[in-house]
Amino acid sequence: MANKVTMRIGLQSVREIELEVEDSDEVIAALTAAMTAEDPLAWITDTKETRHGIAVDKLAFIQIDAEEPKMVGFG
Repeated sequence: MANKVTMRIGLQSVREIELEVEDSDEVIAALTAAMTAEDPLAWITDTKETRHGIAVDKLAFIQIDAEEPKMVGFG
């Protein structure tokens, strides 16, 4: 099972979108494909099965933070 990662996508505004996704490489590929195809939207599905349309011409940055498995007890 893949570790979940949290992604934060900055737009050319004061807003950010934070999504929890299963595979950040898939999201990067979707964004890259939309940018190179000059498609205005990249569609991303988060871990709650919610689809988000991201306007790729408004992207300012992408930050990916991998979640570390949480340890319980003495380790």
